[in-house]
Amino acid sequence: MGNSHLKDDSSNQIHDDSTVYGLTMIDFRPILLVIGVLLLALAAAMCIPSAVDWFSGNPDWIVFAVAAGTTGFSGMTLVLAFRAHGAVLSIRQSFLMTVLIWIVLSVFASLPFMFSELSLNFTDAFFESMSGFTTTGSTVITHLDSLPPGLLLWRGILQWLGGLGIIVMAISILPALRVGGMQMFRIEAFETGGKVLPRVAQISAAATLIFIVITFVWAIALWLAGMSGLEAVIHSMTTIATGGYSSSDTSIAHFDDALIEMIITAGMVVGGVPFLLYMKLLRGDVRALYKDSQVQAYLSLLLVATLIIAGWLFVEESMMPLQALRYSVFSTVSIMTGTGYASIDYSLWGPLPVGMLFFLTFVGGCAGSTACGIKVFRFQILFFAAKAQINRLLQPHGVFVPYYNGRRIPEEVITSVMSFFFIFGMVFVLLSLGLNVVGLDFITAITGAATSMANVGPGFGAIIGPAGNFQSLPDAAKWLLAAGMLTGRLEVFTVIVLFSRSFWRG
Repeated sequence: MGNSHLKDDSSNQIHDDSTVYGLTMIDFRPILLVIGVLLLALAAAMCIPSAVDWFSGNPDWIVFAVAAGTTGFSGMTLVLAFRAHGAVLSIRQSFLMTVLIWIVLSVFASLPFMFSELSLNFTDAFFESMSGFTTTGSTVITHLDSLPPGLLLWRGILQWLGGLGIIVMAISILPALRVGGMQMFRIEAFETGGKVLPRVAQISAAATLIFIVITFVWAIALWLAGMSGLEAVIHSMTTIATGGYSSSDTSIAHFDDALIEMIITAGMVVGGVPFLLYMKLLRGDVRALYKDSQVQAYLSLLLVATLIIAGWLFVEESMMPLQALRYSVFSTVSIMTGTGYASIDYSLWGPLPVGMLFFLTFVGGCAGSTACGIKVFRFQILFFAAKAQINRLLQPHGVFVPYYNGRRIPEEVITSVMSFFFIFGMVFVLLSLGLNVVGLDFITAITGAATSMANVGPGFGAIIGPAGNFQSLPDAAKWLLAAGMLTGRLEVFTVIVLFSRSFWRG
C-alpha cells in the first residue's frame, strides 16, 4: 500500500476509465495488482504456523500449507495478469482498494479457521479473521488454552499484520484521501520543511522496521518475565498491534503476574503513539516525542482516567492502593488503546469505572499508531475550534485562529473532523439498532456496536464482556459487527464514501 501512487480525480481520469449510463467505470487492474501482491505476502505468513504445527506434530500443518498454496496461487495469478498495468491509483481507486484489501485478505485468512480442527463455518471464520486484521480482538473461539500452536500463532500474526497495515495506511493513504482531518499529518510528513524521509515508500519501510524491532524487544521481555516462547511471541505481536488476541480464554488474567501486566501495559502505550515520531526520535529529534501535543493529551488522559478509577476501586471496592492501581492502569490502557486485554472483569467495578471505560472506548490512541477509536487529535481539534468560537462570541471584532501543534488549523480540517464525528455517531446508532433488530438486548447491542467500531474487542455485560465471548451471537449480528469493525478501522469515511452515488458517477 505504501508504494502506490495516488492521482487526484480532479485531474484527467486515467485512460482506462469509461462512462456507462452516467456512471464512471473504475479500472480495477491496479487495484487487483496490489491485492495480488498482498495475497502473496499473506500466503508467506501462512507458512509460519504451518511450520510450527509440523514441528509440534499437529496435523493442521497440512491445512495451513494448502491455504498458503491457494492464497499464493490466487495472488500470483493477479500479479501476472495485471503487472504490466502498474499501480498508479486515482483517489476513487484508492478508496475502493483500501476497503477491498481488508475484505479480500480476511476471506483468505479465514481458510485455516474453516478447515482446521476448529471447523468454523464461514461466518465465524470471517468474523475471526476480520477481528484479527482490524485488531479488534473480539473472538468466537472457545477453549483457546487447548488449541494447537499453529492456530494460536495465526491469530497473533493476523493482528500483527493488521497493526502494521494500519500504520502504513495512516502514513501513505489516509492523509492523501483527506479522511477525517488526516490531511494534517500529510503536511507534517511530506512538506519540505518537515519531512522525515524523502519518499512515502521509505517512510513505510522505516515504520515497518521499527514495528518489527519493537515487537522483538517485547517478545524477549515477556519471555524473560515467565511466558513460554510461543506465548511471548503471540502476546508481543498482539500487544504492539493493540489487538488483544490472547492464547487463553481468560486473557492476561491467565498469568496473574504483575510484571507481565506492566510489560504489556508499556507495550500498549507504545503502540498508541504515532510511529512517525519514533522515526524522528531515531534521527536525533529527541524533543519530537514529548513536545507533540497529541502525545501529551494521550498520556495525560490515560493518567487522569487511571487515577480516578484507582481511587474508586480503593474507596468503593476496598482494594489495596497498589492492587487498585495495578488493575486500573492495565484496564484503562487496554480499553483506550483498543487492545482489549483483560486482567480482571472490569464490568463488575461499579457505575463510574464502567462508564469511564465505555467512553474511553471511543477515544482511542494517536493518529499514525496501531491504536483504534476516534483518535485523540480529533478531540483536540474540536476543542481548539470550539475555544476559538467562544472567544469570537465574547469578542466579535477579535481574530481568533485555532492552532494544533503550532500549526494553524485550516477550516477544511475542522469541517472534516466535525463531519467525521457526525458520520461516526450516525453509523454507531444504526449499527446498535441493527443489532437490536437481530435479537440482541440493549446493553449487548450498544456496547457491541461501540467495541466493534472502536475496534476494542470485549464489550460489557455477561454475553460479550471480558469474561464472555461472541460465539453465541446470531450470524446476522456477527456480520453486522464485522462490518462495524471494518468501518471503524478504516476511519468510517473510507467505507461510507463507497455508498455515495457521486463516488460511482466520478
